[in-house]
Amino acid sequence: MSTLHSLLLPPDALVREALTQIDAGSSQLAIIVDDQRCVIGVVTDGDVRRGLLAGVTLDDTVERIMNRNPKLVSVDASDEEIQALMRREVIHQVPIVDGEGRIVALRTIDTFVAADRLKNMVVLMAGGLGKRLRPLTETVPKPMLPVGGRPLLETLVQSFVDQGFYRFAFSVNYRAEAIEAHFGNGYRFGAEIAYLRETDALGTAGSLSLMPNRPEAPFFVMNGDILTSINFRHMLDFHRESGAAATMAVFEKGFDIPYGVVELDGDRLVAIREKPTHSFFISAGIYVLEPSVLDRIEPGAVLDMPDLFSRMVEAGETVSAFPIREYWRDIGQHQDLDLAEQDFPQIFSGK
Repeated sequence: MSTLHSLLLPPDALVREALTQIDAGSSQLAIIVDDQRCVIGVVTDGDVRRGLLAGVTLDDTVERIMNRNPKLVSVDASDEEIQALMRREVIHQVPIVDGEGRIVALRTIDTFVAADRLKNMVVLMAGGLGKRLRPLTETVPKPMLPVGGRPLLETLVQSFVDQGFYRFAFSVNYRAEAIEAHFGNGYRFGAEIAYLRETDALGTAGSLSLMPNRPEAPFFVMNGDILTSINFRHMLDFHRESGAAATMAVFEKGFDIPYGVVELDGDRLVAIREKPTHSFFISAGIYVLEPSVLDRIEPGAVLDMPDLFSRMVEAGETVSAFPIREYWRDIGQHQDLDLAEQDFPQIFSGK
């Protein structure tokens, strides 16, 4: 349980300090105060991620990313007024201040309602052939390859369940019987698991047309061959805050150029950069979609997630990107599987 003092930071604190505080505390935010303990801003996980996308570094000060107009509540406010604000603004915590704007307490949603399981659906794509991992996948579907002593797909399910998600649908095709035999209805994993059975490969978005019922809330879609320690609740909150129809998790990858790169202005050499590293954000294979997005998927048609997102962008819909700062690895090739096996004890110890 976080003490109020541990949540407070001055405006010249580093983003790195705020991030440490957010990750360590149960309140999931840092409160920025002046010398008189008056609230001048707050920093959430979403603020940090948006800052990273905008080029802010962990060694910049929190002034660059903090929300300077946070929702505050007077110390005289009733519980009913605080709960109404939280529902209206879709926020999980709110600072309580006195008449001078000084912080006196923090109220969280958990003080009003017991932490409950989330009803948001999680669709895991587990039907791929895993050609690049042959011969291992000739008898075992790729999501069932063992990493850390258990199937990769089981680690994904457990990560979601540990964070309060329990409603799953597995999109299956290749060697589906092995997946269904291991997971069944999900009861022994603390989950409810249904199956979307593809007779023909429909792509990472096309198989969503097999969902028998439209989800009533934003839902996750995730490739079943990913190992990550991402906080899925943070991604869901980020999606809601952005007001987007769809959110794509992105991961920053650096590529080393093993040569001196020459910059030219016509035929004039203006600079040489020796063996630079270029960084790009790549799709991480994790998405949050509004139920309305399903209207863009034609039943029975082949469609992959990148194409679905391109359609939404072209149509002018709001699409957001959630930068991953946690561990993430796509298990696409043998070397990825070997690295994941090496990383597992450190990243997932105790899980």
